[in-house]
Amino acid sequence: MKKNQPPIITLTTDFGLTDIYVGEMKGVIFQINPQAQIVDITHSIPPQNLFSAAFQINNVYQYFPAGSIHIIVVDPGVGSQRRSIVCQTEKATFVCPDNGI
Repeated sequence: MKKNQPPIITLTTDFGLTDIYVGEMKGVIFQINPQAQIVDITHSIPPQNLFSAAFQINNVYQYFPAGSIHIIVVDPGVGSQRRSIVCQTEKATFVCPDNGI
């Protein structure tokens, strides 16, 4: 990704689309960087299914430009004190709960 290009941020969650949580995430991202380009991968991961989340993101991230940021939120302990982790590779950055994804 070029330095002056807004970041591409993907979202993969088990939130579904019947409440405000996806909108809240996007609002927080836009408060931090109003130029961010947000791409919804899916919000239909089966609830708390870490294997499905890992499978989905593993099969899609390679189609995005280098430097893309992939946020994955599938966590049986969402709202708890579980820490997040960031994994940065040459091609992408992944942000997710420290739960094995």
